[in-house]
Amino acid sequence: MLVNERMSHPVITVSPDTPIMDALRLMESEHIRRAPVVKDGKLVGIVAQKDLLNASPSPVTSLSVWEIHDLVSKITVKRVMTPKVITIQEDTPLEEAARLMADHRIGGLPVLHGDKIIGIITETDLFKVFLELLGAREKGVRLSMLMTNQPGEIAKVSQAIFEVGGNIVALGAFAGDDLSTSLVTMKVVGPSQEQLKTTIEPLVVRLKDIRTC
Repeated sequence: MLVNERMSHPVITVSPDTPIMDALRLMESEHIRRAPVVKDGKLVGIVAQKDLLNASPSPVTSLSVWEIHDLVSKITVKRVMTPKVITIQEDTPLEEAARLMADHRIGGLPVLHGDKIIGIITETDLFKVFLELLGAREKGVRLSMLMTNQPGEIAKVSQAIFEVGGNIVALGAFAGDDLSTSLVTMKVVGPSQEQLKTTIEPLVVRLKDIRTC
């Protein structure tokens, strides 16, 4: 799966000269928490909702309402944006985008086609992919199994599920207790929970969890 398959687009952007209160209102109306900053078609920065809020006057300020209004109206996005932006190309694998966001502790990456911004991939987009990966919106039996980290183990379990009339609608493999094992989670529709437990338990190191959800 590539970034351009799950990014948010068209991307909502702001100008460096946009007053911070206008940018805040835009984020609130569009239900977004960050926006790329674009000037003359070029990406020049990124601004987050928290940057705008931090630049707003404190409610306990001694300034009058007129002084506050005058002060805030002069503050533009350029003053609070992050100018050095980590970006990603549209044909980058989604897991690479997730790695960059985790390593740099950021919530979103502008997506480029060459040097033109065409979208943004955010933590919310990745959460949606995670829900798909584990079949969170599918009804069925969820199995979490500790399996030997050897070729053919998942195929063996998949074949056994097929033979009892099951259909695997989601599958994810994660690190196990050590390098010799993997933790595999499946969502299966068709057989009953008890039927799957009887079928799968002899084939894995340990059936850690099974539930209908």
